[in-house]
Amino acid sequence: MTREDLLHLEKLMNFLSMQFLKKNRWEDVSKTEWSYIAAELNDLIIKEWKEKRIKKKPDLLGSNYLYEHLIINKLKKSSQNKNAVLSKPNLAKLSVIVKVLGYSNYIDFINSNTESFNFNDLRIEMNNVRQNTDLLDRLVGCWYSYNRNLPENPSQIKDNRIWRSATEIYRSETTGEYFIERSGGDRHKYFGKVTAYSDYVFIIMNSNTFIRQRHFISRIKDIKEKLKNPEYKLHELHFISTCISFNQEPIALFEIFQKADRRTFVTDSISFPIDSDEIPKSILQQLEDTESNRIDYK
Repeated sequence: MTREDLLHLEKLMNFLSMQFLKKNRWEDVSKTEWSYIAAELNDLIIKEWKEKRIKKKPDLLGSNYLYEHLIINKLKKSSQNKNAVLSKPNLAKLSVIVKVLGYSNYIDFINSNTESFNFNDLRIEMNNVRQNTDLLDRLVGCWYSYNRNLPENPSQIKDNRIWRSATEIYRSETTGEYFIERSGGDRHKYFGKVTAYSDYVFIIMNSNTFIRQRHFISRIKDIKEKLKNPEYKLHELHFISTCISFNQEPIALFEIFQKADRRTFVTDSISFPIDSDEIPKSILQQLEDTESNRIDYK
C-alpha cells in the first residue's frame, strides 16, 4: 500500500467511526464496536439487495473484517512501523461498504471527502461560567432546520429563498463536547460546536467547503425553571447569527430548529417552494416578517 492508499483507508475508517458511533478517530473504536459496525453495514447490504430484488446472495462482511483486516493488519501495522510492507485491501469490499452509505464507489467516496471536519478549530470559551448541561442534553437528537438569508438591499426581498435541512446535535463520547452537523446540497456539510450558559444557547459553525464561520445565539427565557418540570419538552429554537470573514456587513439569518423523529430522519437537504403545504404556518409567518428578522449592526 502507498501512503496515499493508507490515508484513504484511514479516512474511511474515521468516517465509519463518526457515522455509527459519533467518534472522531478509528483509534477510539474497540474491537467489539467494529463488530457492531460490520453488523450494521451487513444489514444495509441485505436491505439494498432486497430492494433491488437481486437473487444472488450478497457478499457480506465477516464480523471481524473491519477490525482484523483493516485496523490490525493495515492501519495499526503502519502506525507501528512506517516501513512495513502492506498489501492493498480488497477494493470490491470497500466499494460495497461505501455504496450502502450512498456513494457510487470507493473513488467517489474519496473524492467526496477530501476535507474532514476540524472541530478543534472551533472554540467557544467563557471563563468562570458553568455550562447548562441539562439544557444541552435536551438539544441532543435530530432536528429539521428552516433558514433563509435576507438580502442587504430591500428591493431584492422577492428573491429570498427558504431551505429545510437535516440537523443533528450529539454529545461526543471521547471529549464530552456537544457537536452539531447539518446537511447541505452536493455533500456539502455544516459542522460545529454547541454550548449553553444560563438561558442562552451558543453555536459556532463552519463547513467542509467554505472558509468561514457562523456564530448563532438563542435565548430560552426561564429555561432553568422549565427544566425542573420533567414533562417539559423543547420543540423549537429560534436563532440569529452572524457570518464572519466577509468584507461586507454580516447578513442576519433567521433559523428555526424543529425536532424530528429519528426513525424517519432524512440526512439530505430538502427544499420547498414558499407556498408549499409542507411548511408550517408559524414558520411562514416568521419568514415573511423580514424586517424583524434583520439585525441592526449600525
